[in-house]
Amino acid sequence: MNKQLIEEHIFRLAHCQGIGPISQVRMVSALIDNCHLTAYQLAHYANLPTKNKKAFLESYALVNPEKLKKSYENQTIYWITLLDKHYPEYLKQIYNPPVLLFYKGNLQLLENNLLAIVGSRKNSAYGPMILDKLLPDLVKNGIVTVSGLARGIDCAVHQKTLLLGGNTIAIIGTGLDYTYPYEHRKLQKEIGNHQLLISEYPLGVKPLPYHFPMRNRIIAGVSLGTLVVEAQKNSGSLITANLALQEGREVFAIPGEITNPYSEGTNHLIMQGAKCVLSANHILEEYFFE
Repeated sequence: MNKQLIEEHIFRLAHCQGIGPISQVRMVSALIDNCHLTAYQLAHYANLPTKNKKAFLESYALVNPEKLKKSYENQTIYWITLLDKHYPEYLKQIYNPPVLLFYKGNLQLLENNLLAIVGSRKNSAYGPMILDKLLPDLVKNGIVTVSGLARGIDCAVHQKTLLLGGNTIAIIGTGLDYTYPYEHRKLQKEIGNHQLLISEYPLGVKPLPYHFPMRNRIIAGVSLGTLVVEAQKNSGSLITANLALQEGREVFAIPGEITNPYSEGTNHLIMQGAKCVLSANHILEEYFFE
């Protein structure tokens, strides 16, 4: 296996249209057997429908890898592939791992005990209070928090972790040159400069609705467990929790008042078997330091 040549292919595939994570994994599997496959052969192995195949072949021909690499270098953005020794081991185990991750910051943070902490974009005062109660002990015990830099609980997780002198990882649903929402640009820059900022999307990719459920699988996938702080009945946070459950990861949930709509999702998770969390010790003793 010519690892360097396959990784060149992977970088190129990351900038092509018409293919998603599952198609990319199929292509990489084919390249491991034969690293000299053409774009047409890759489209065949991925079993692309006609419309996707056309978009893929057209974009593949237009990709200029060397020019793109210069753009990333100018913005101090790096990348690792599924074949890289630094690629997160837990993420490899999920159903559809991203074949390439773009990042800014300290990649070594991925080697720590990672806890995904997620919650509603619209939250009550209860959510931040819970974070103030749990995060000091979690940070003190070396837990690195992982979240999605969204409004509400996600943003509070990153901010409060930093204020406590802890480490945090933000996984976003755009290219690393975009900030969504825009008001988090300062926080995103700080995380990229001093913590770790990750995306599977290349430069120039704007926020699209389907990017965020896809982003959630990475949040759950890199983490040993997922804590849901507040979640409405149809919250995206529940998608992250369900993804964690599907991958056999521990799911923790904060109970709340049954009249509080922001606790409806977490209470439901507890009824379905998620670990009820009343203190940081319920996380530390149950999973990370059992």
